[in-house]
Amino acid sequence: MGERIGVEHTTRAEKRRASRQLPKFLEALLAGNAVKPNLPESPAIIRRMFQLPFDAPLVLVVIILIVFGLMMIFSASTDFSMVMLGEKPTYLFNRQLMWLGVGLAAATFLTFFDYHWWRKLAVPAMGVTLVLLLLVVITGEEILGSTRGLLNRSIQPSEVAKMITIIYLAVWLFSKRERLTSVTLGLLPLAGIIGIVGGLIWAQPDISAMATVMVLGGLMFYLAGGEIRQIAVLLLISLVVGLLVVQISATGNQRFEDFLRGWKDPAEGSYHVKRTFEAFARGGWIGQGIGKGETKYTGLPFPATDSIYAVVGEETGVLGSVFVVILFSLFLWRGLAIARGAPDQMGTLIAAGLSLWITAEAFLNMAGVINLLPVSGNVLPLFSAGGTNLTVTLAAVGTLLNISRLSVKAREENGRTFNAVVDLRRGDGRRRVSSARRTTVPRKRI
Repeated sequence: MGERIGVEHTTRAEKRRASRQLPKFLEALLAGNAVKPNLPESPAIIRRMFQLPFDAPLVLVVIILIVFGLMMIFSASTDFSMVMLGEKPTYLFNRQLMWLGVGLAAATFLTFFDYHWWRKLAVPAMGVTLVLLLLVVITGEEILGSTRGLLNRSIQPSEVAKMITIIYLAVWLFSKRERLTSVTLGLLPLAGIIGIVGGLIWAQPDISAMATVMVLGGLMFYLAGGEIRQIAVLLLISLVVGLLVVQISATGNQRFEDFLRGWKDPAEGSYHVKRTFEAFARGGWIGQGIGKGETKYTGLPFPATDSIYAVVGEETGVLGSVFVVILFSLFLWRGLAIARGAPDQMGTLIAAGLSLWITAEAFLNMAGVINLLPVSGNVLPLFSAGGTNLTVTLAAVGTLLNISRLSVKAREENGRTFNAVVDLRRGDGRRRVSSARRTTVPRKRI
């Protein structure tokens, strides 16, 4: 009788604990682990999504960004294609679809391309990137005071340089991890690498891309275990160089002065900032509706590229603008989660660097549009028209998914190894692994 009461009490306690637990597919979503939970009552599409061998939430966030971005490109590029480019209204949109196909192919390939191969390919890839940057300076066509592209600006090596620099630095820092504290073997070579890449980008000139490379170099040095004093020296040097570049460059100086004036009084800001503020004012809380914005027709500079976030603000309002911020925040969260669970430090550095780069590009663009930072020329990833940026961004996503896939594979192999040890114990003729059972002690007969 006592045993039955004890069993019933245990069963009721287990039911109460189970009622307070989240469903397993929600636990998987919050944990971000690509597990294979048992979901007999869930729709088939949910079961398939959480059985993916990589980070499912990241894939979902990227799909939403791509679809939202295509909608905004279609809306923002019609007038720009006809008036500025002299082409059909759907010219830029069709090109974006073409480059999207190229980017998805690159992402698929890199998802199944073991990132450890970059240990052999990083140096040749960096060499090719430096040659492309040099060709831009020598043979590139100058448009609007800058020379940034090859083949009629179809390919912009500065965008490729960002991703390749991150991968190269990750491989280099991983190989030099025992000597990072040395100034001559750690800090100075790192400064030389960043300086060469940044100098070739500045010669175009592309100040925003140069600043992005320098900041990412410092962040990755910190993540690799560099000393705080070395990082402080690197940041101080970067700040001094940045200020000198702003003073020397007419474009940088003008943008900084416009930012200060607009910060004090929006009415005194640059023409670009005034028109973006007008777009957000028209949008209000819920927006005018996608395709119904007017500022893109009345002089908003570069509505399909640099200023596409202003079009988002006008046509989807504050709600749509905040939704974009949330999406990129989720992207950063998942990217850093992948970095944390990477199989080794090189995977951690690559995943963290790529996640921080894409998110930094997005937030610099959005902050520049609303005059929280000087207009930098950064595009809004997966939104702004531009084949090279779209392809490289999706290639970075594929690399993140590869690191996530190998992390899941490593965990599964470790689990199988553990289970195999237990099974061997069962088949060696000895006693099986003991289980938690109630043992009954025989009573003495009185």
